[in-house]
Amino acid sequence: MEPMGKKKRRPRRSFTPEFKTEIVELCSRGDRSVGQVAKDFDLTETAVRQWVVQTERDAGTRADGLTTDEREELARLRRENRRLTDDVEILKRATAFFAKEIR
Repeated sequence: MEPMGKKKRRPRRSFTPEFKTEIVELCSRGDRSVGQVAKDFDLTETAVRQWVVQTERDAGTRADGLTTDEREELARLRRENRRLTDDVEILKRATAFFAKEIR
């Protein structure tokens, strides 16, 4: 038996973009609420709401966050920035090493 007050955490799952699109379409039809769709497919209501909001951002009907393309670009730029910062650090060390060798 589980201790009172502590829920067992659900294992993290991943879903295909096609599945997310189908869930968002079910929610947007209006015949079922987000909560009902989430319950029917054993999903968390929070996840379904986030999928709906992200779809609205991507469609341009919401402007309160980044679109999926912007998120991907931001992640790519952060990776590139991290790599370039590492490269600069290596070059600084190499410059210091060779400056010592010349003296």
